Amino acid sequence: MTYDNGHVIDVQPAPATQQPVHKGNVLVLGNSGVGKSTLINAVIGDDIAKTSFGTRGTTEELAIYGSPSVPFRVIDSIGFEPSPIKSLRAIHAVRKWSRLSAQEGNENSRINVIWFCVDGTAAKLFPETIRNFSKSIAMWKSVPIIAVITKSYSQADRARNIEMVRQAFRGQRVERNLRAIVPVVAQTFVINETAFAPPEGITDLIDATMRAMPEGMQGGAHDLMQFKLTRKRVLAQGLIGASVAAGATVGAVPIPIADSLVLSPLELAELNGLARLYGIDKREDSKQFLDSIVQVGTASVVAHSAISAIKAIPGINIAASVLNAIVAASIIAALGEGAVLAFEQVYTGQRSIRDIGWVQHLMAEQFGEGFLGKVSGIAQASQDGSGKDMRQVIIELVKAAFLNRKR
Repeated sequence: MTYDNGHVIDVQPAPATQQPVHKGNVLVLGNSGVGKSTLINAVIGDDIAKTSFGTRGTTEELAIYGSPSVPFRVIDSIGFEPSPIKSLRAIHAVRKWSRLSAQEGNENSRINVIWFCVDGTAAKLFPETIRNFSKSIAMWKSVPIIAVITKSYSQADRARNIEMVRQAFRGQRVERNLRAIVPVVAQTFVINETAFAPPEGITDLIDATMRAMPEGMQGGAHDLMQFKLTRKRVLAQGLIGASVAAGATVGAVPIPIADSLVLSPLELAELNGLARLYGIDKREDSKQFLDSIVQVGTASVVAHSAISAIKAIPGINIAASVLNAIVAASIIAALGEGAVLAFEQVYTGQRSIRDIGWVQHLMAEQFGEGFLGKVSGIAQASQDGSGKDMRQVIIELVKAAFLNRKR
């Protein structure tokens, strides 16, 4: 058993990797409200296609999702409920699918991996949930199980969550099939207007799933890397978007944003969240690397130039608080996008984390003439938002200017 920095516990050794022949199928089970839909969207993405192969009579209970870019299908079931009758409905649907998939000619619909979703905010995992789970998958006596701890927002609570799952499985028939326990945050969780929990654990879950797949369904290394990189980009965009909203809120202060320290904690929170998403925080020399990004994008330096550029626009008439909010949100957006560009290069092995010069140059470009042009354009466009919620207008304008880049 190995423990990877609180993120994944591997319970059994992974088989050797082979080139794929068919896509595998992942069945997702868990109580209602545990966050299965959010998890599936984080893993599969927005371009999913719902199919119905082998599901006659179970279309209301099971939904099958797939995408050309995803190396496996995901089968979503209705959640287990406190009501025994409703739980029996979920169990019946899964059992029916099991019988259909076992028939000759339905090999492509057989279950290869099971995600058992557990709510990380729950105080305990009730025996009834484990019994429902065990009844549902009784036919698949050897299918690997990955316990996914959803809503795992607190690093401090993850050890407790993992132990909760271990205790729930201990002595149960399904314990022998448990391959991994993976805590995840499937999307940026907004705590309040200026605080959030970044996404974590999704690519850990993808890796654990592919390791648990039968030989021939584990995906090529290059394709799997591209798939994980795409998912990281999407999750990073959500994190940057939440940071932009927070920047527009804290930036709307009467004093010039260039003379204020209100953005510093937010810049660090955004950068650290993105670093965790790309695994940069686990590497040696990461502090120096991250410091070099922050130094170039320091708000007190960049804001002076941005404010000057806005004030130089002929006929501009903008309130000080609005101007500050625009500059603050834009700095957060540019910092986040620049960090993602840098982290992707390190993640894919194109650049070294020890080479500080290239990342400083990249960030300098992020806050160069192009940045000033975007900020000026946002300021001009914001004047058309009279009578509207200016905070929301600014957020949407900044996202449109900075976050719609095609890579």
